[in-house]
Formats: sequence, C-alpha cells, structure tokens
Amino acid sequence: MKNTYPLKKALEALSIKDINPAYSTGLRFSKTNKAKSFSVSSPVDDREIAKVNWATEKDFEVVLAQAEKAKYQWQSLPAPHRGDIVRQIGNELRKNKEVLGALVSYECGKILQEGLGEVQEMIDICDFAVGLSRQLNGLTMHSERSFHRMYEQYHPLGIVGVITAFNFPVAVWAWNAMIAAVCGNVCVWKPSEKTPLTAIACQNILQKVLKKNNVQEGVFSYLIGDAKVGAALANDSRVALLSATGSTSMGRKVAQSVAQRLGKSILELGGNNAVIITPSANIQLAIRAVVFGAVGTCGQRCTSTRRLIVHQDIYEQVKKKLILAYQGLPIGNPLQDGILVGPLIDELAVKQFKQALQNVKKEGGRVLVGGQLLSSSETKGSCYVEPAIVEAQNEYATVQEETFAPILYLIKYDGDIMNAIRIQNDVRQGLSSSVFSNDLLETETFLSHFGSDCGIANVNIGTSGAEIGGAFGGEKETGGGREAGSDAWKAYMRRQTNTINYGTKLPLAQGIKFDL
Repeated sequence: MKNTYPLKKALEALSIKDINPAYSTGLRFSKTNKAKSFSVSSPVDDREIAKVNWATEKDFEVVLAQAEKAKYQWQSLPAPHRGDIVRQIGNELRKNKEVLGALVSYECGKILQEGLGEVQEMIDICDFAVGLSRQLNGLTMHSERSFHRMYEQYHPLGIVGVITAFNFPVAVWAWNAMIAAVCGNVCVWKPSEKTPLTAIACQNILQKVLKKNNVQEGVFSYLIGDAKVGAALANDSRVALLSATGSTSMGRKVAQSVAQRLGKSILELGGNNAVIITPSANIQLAIRAVVFGAVGTCGQRCTSTRRLIVHQDIYEQVKKKLILAYQGLPIGNPLQDGILVGPLIDELAVKQFKQALQNVKKEGGRVLVGGQLLSSSETKGSCYVEPAIVEAQNEYATVQEETFAPILYLIKYDGDIMNAIRIQNDVRQGLSSSVFSNDLLETETFLSHFGSDCGIANVNIGTSGAEIGGAFGGEKETGGGREAGSDAWKAYMRRQTNTINYGTKLPLAQGIKFDL
C-alpha cells in the first residue's frame, strides 16, 4: 500500500498500511489476491493513497452467511449489554478522533475541521445509542375485553444493510450501525468506492472492542465494491432493512428492488435546499450561515444550500455582502489551517459543476462570482473550483436539479412570506430548509403545516449541520427516510402487538358471538 505524506502516520495508526481487503466480517479481513483491485486517490493532491480489492460474489456470500449466523448471538445479549459495547466503541473513536478525522479529510476532500466534526458525530451517536439501549420502550393499551391485557413490544429485524456516500464516509454509517446494534441487529456496510479507506479504518477501530467482549464475527462487517454490491444487498431477502444514502436515481433502484421482495428501506436521497431571507432578518447572521451551507464540503452535502430566496427590499444588500464573502474564501488543501473550501471529490464532479453553470447561463442565469476551475499548479490537485453565485429563476430546469457542487442560485421574491415559501417548496426534493427572520408571524408560518414541506425546517440557522438528537431525513424525492435521533430507532425493529387473556372465558372483540 502506497502512503502519501499527510496521511502516512494516520494510515499506520489506523493499521491499514499493509492490507487491501475486499471485505471484513468484523474480526477477520480477506486477503485474497484474486479479486479485482482499484486505486484510491485523494482529491487533495491527486495522489494514490492505496489499492483496494473489490469484493467478489463469493466474498458477498461469506459476509452475508456470517452475518446471518452472528445475529442470533447478538440478539441474545440484553440491550443494555449491547449498549455497553457501543459505549466502548465510542471511547475508541475518541482515542482515534484526530487520525480518523485527518483520513476523512484527505480521502474525501472536506476541510479538517469538518473531518473532525464527522468523527465527533460518530462519538455523539454512540453516546445517544448507549442511552437508547435502556429505553427501547413499548406501549400498553386497555383492552375492550374483561381480563385481557394489551401491549406493544419491539424486536430486532436481523441483518441491516447500509449503503453510504463519499461525502460523509463514516458518520452516516455510524448513525445506522450504532442504532441498529443496540436494537439487536447486525450490520453489513457497503461504503462508497470513492472512500473505502475510512471504512477499513473504522473496522480496525472496532476490532479491539469486539475481541475484548468476545463478540462473534459478523456483527459489524463491510463489502467494498461498486454498484453491483449495493444491488446485491437490495435484492437479498436476508437483508431485512436496507438504508441507502445517495442520489435520487440510485434510491429509486434500491426502493424498487427492496419493495419487490417486501423488504424495508430507509432512503436518504437528494436535496435542493433553500434559505429564505426576509426584510426583518439579521443579515450578517444569515450571510455566515448561507456561506457555510453553500460551500461547506465544497457544496457536496445533501443539506448544502442550493437556493437563496431573498426579498426584493434587501436583495441588493444581501447580494453585495455575499459577493464580498465569496471573493475572500480561502480555497486549497483542506488539511491546512485557515482553509474553508477544499476540492470536489473527482473530475466527474468538476465536469458536472461546469456543465451546470453552462446550462443555467443558457437559460438566462447570470454568474455573479466564481465558477472557475483553479489550476493544479496552484492547488496541487485537479478538482479545485471557485464556488459560484448565480442570479437565476426557480423555474429554470438547472435550478430544479441538484448539482452536487458549490453553486448557489440567488432568487428574488416580493410580497409576503407565503410567496417565498411557495418558491422554496416548488422543487421535487424536500430535505432541509431555513428562514432568517425576526418576525414571529413569518417564522411560525414557515413552520406551520402550510409552510416548509421539508423534513428539516430551521429558523435563523442554515440548512446544513444537523445535530444527531433529531431525526434526520426528508420528503418527496429525498425518500422519506429518517435516521439518527428522536424515535428513528423504530425503523430498525419490528413492532409486535400482544394480547394476553388471564381469565377463564373467551370473549371476542367487537362483541362477536361464536358459541360452539
């Protein structure tokens, strides 16, 4: 395995210096030399980090068979015991936060602070899951029949599959895996082929805890590969629930495959997120939130701010401040202090960025700032771009689509808050939304049933940067799934209604008479 300067120590610390596995079943890594291998390069400097094997059909069967075997032992552990193992995993992540955060940053290109923040999300969800392990509550109901008792309880599903995207290579897996684990499920992870090393690192971090607690092989496992691995998970009836994060087109395929076998799915798909700024807003507060939402992770978050809807009375003021902020953005190596914008993930993303700008200009849009590709001689990488602001109309076809890149569409509205909300809701996606206003009537309207139609609706904070305590997910083409906090855990379990007759007679519900 070849190492590059920024991550040499991190790779060694995470024990992934000399292996190139196609899969792991938690306590064992494959070391086959027969599998197809592919190169993993960093968008930071275009250098190869490693070569990693792709899982074969045989590897897939090994992992699924081991998971099927492991689920019985794992389910037999009391939930608080499972929670204690997750607590120990969280502690190991704390010990490795710096090196894992650096690897996240280097492998996917987000700035170091975001890489560290992503590992902190993993730690936070572990803490949440530990508490949850003692609160997997059911519900009691009164029966209409004498001497009868009714209640609900929740049971594990079995195997939970998780497909994650490159932009959050570890946090989204942890959202699913740690909650699924305390619920009594085992987890099979298909990480993005663009960021497999972080998956290997996470599995290495887990191993110490798993061995210490004599956890059977197969509770946590992964398979590295392309879309074929994801399709195999979607089609395999042993996978009771498949959680998939990615594009809407990918989600449609997953949903169809899983539904065809009557399985369960959690879909976290595209976002076309908007911020509304009204005349009563604190504009300085709004500008800071919009810039982070639009350029954080180089515009490659599902919650990235894509559209900015500004009232005509303050439009020019907001536009000038935004342009000034964009002109001063530090772009470069995301591992360096002071850098706020790193690279796009690869050359395909750069191509899509450039194509979207060309398309929106043909429709009548006007680029106000940015939009240029930076030379590799300046950045030592080929995927650095200048975040762009484009004056546009919401009905433009390009604006209606999600481009996974730092393009912010500036849209003017007039009239009251309802006009802005109509513009915001007039897209097919429904993930995250935000309004900046100090008017109580406006903010309450935004949060009402005829306000934002998104799964996340914020007031005086941006669209990006959700906490794990709330359920995360969106509506419409975003997929309708919910992950992380609140009662999202219920998706990882099957609900069972129980009725107990502790009398000597057999009365029937609804007063039905059936005497023999």
